[in-house]
Amino acid sequence: MIRLDKIYTGGGDKGETSLGDGTRVKKNSLRVDVYGEVDEANSAIGIAIIYCSPKIKEVLQKIQNHLFDLGADLCFPDSNQKKSLKVSKIHVEELENKIDEINESLKPLNSFILPGGQKSSAFLHHCRCIVRRAERKLVTLSEKEHINDMVFKYLNRLSDFLFVAARFENRKKGDILWVPGKKF
Repeated sequence: MIRLDKIYTGGGDKGETSLGDGTRVKKNSLRVDVYGEVDEANSAIGIAIIYCSPKIKEVLQKIQNHLFDLGADLCFPDSNQKKSLKVSKIHVEELENKIDEINESLKPLNSFILPGGQKSSAFLHHCRCIVRRAERKLVTLSEKEHINDMVFKYLNRLSDFLFVAARFENRKKGDILWVPGKKF
């Protein structure tokens, strides 16, 4: 258990931070940026939880823990050191099972969905966009450094889950469908 007597250390006062292995890097390094995006997604999920139904809320709370594991995975550059926390196939499979379970209760799609509807749905769509941004930055990082393949899979499934969860939250009033060329 990590215990900090003071929240501030002064270690980042000159724009640097430490990775999990102790390596000092600039706070705007691509790796730090990627796990910062994941942190932002986790915070946004925390807001969505306030408005979600109990079924979705329960899954989101587990996802928040998984995202901390994923952040821990990302904060260690690829090295010979063994990571204490790593995103695994089990994390991905758990998400896939929840996607399938929730999707079975929804009507088939015949149009694109507009983000919005219930507050919970709107927040979940926002979370999905943040996760997609994290995915894009992860691709850029992976062009320079090795990344655990399960991190890619997890983030991809997470955005799928958030989409299905947003639809689930709108189930009473229905999806807001895109109407191509709709006039004002």
